[in-house]
Amino acid sequence: MSQVTVCWKWVSVDGDDVDPRWSGVSPADEAALEIGLQLAGAENVTVVCVGPAEADTVLRYALAAGAHHAVRVDATKAASNDVALAIATLFGDTDLVVCGDYSLDRGTGSVPAYIAAHLGAAQALGLVHIDTASSPLRVIRRLDGGRREVLDVPTPAVLSVEGSVARLRRAPLAAALRAKTAEIRLLPGPTAAEDTAHVTAYRPRARQLPAPAGGTLARVRDILDIGAAKQTHAETLMLEPSDAAALVIKQLDEWGYLGEQPIE
Repeated sequence: MSQVTVCWKWVSVDGDDVDPRWSGVSPADEAALEIGLQLAGAENVTVVCVGPAEADTVLRYALAAGAHHAVRVDATKAASNDVALAIATLFGDTDLVVCGDYSLDRGTGSVPAYIAAHLGAAQALGLVHIDTASSPLRVIRRLDGGRREVLDVPTPAVLSVEGSVARLRRAPLAAALRAKTAEIRLLPGPTAAEDTAHVTAYRPRARQLPAPAGGTLARVRDILDIGAAKQTHAETLMLEPSDAAALVIKQLDEWGYLGEQPIE
């Protein structure tokens, strides 16, 4: 591969202070860099990240691990398609784009597909294995139900990998020291494409219901009864035991508790 671009997504908690425990890139992004380094060898590997100035820390980490160039697109929040369009515009001549299939904030994972669409490149997403020595590139993709799909991917192409595919190599001390002062190319943030329709989740309109009939007391009774039949008024009767028993039996029969069985 003459040129490989690796996409990293910077994630941080909201606020002025960046907490390193919840900030950075995902293991899938680190696996993407390792795959990119294996495929490119000693050739050109560029890591690009769309994020604020705090994202320079992970880019220097990528440079220490072996990346040749680091580019940060200055932006805090942007839609997935806008991010993909900015990356595709900057790296339109790349042979291979490698991304992680998930981020620390468990995003949609849609950026790799958007990049492939803007580049007009082949795509293989959700990969669990990549044979870096094969030509054309042979990959294994995860499918539903525990199934797998084997693909031969032509270039140019966009790949997204799971974190289990590879483990990023440890940066040597000398490279880590050089990365502290290495140049990180800064570019302006993406702008929304005018001809791109942003799709949002469908939200049906609220159903219109008629106003409740009756007064407040009737409304309260409707709510508490939960649709049950209205209770009849109560009355107190003074009867002889035999008459009271007959009245109870009659009422139970009207309510359907006795059925048609004769009572002895």
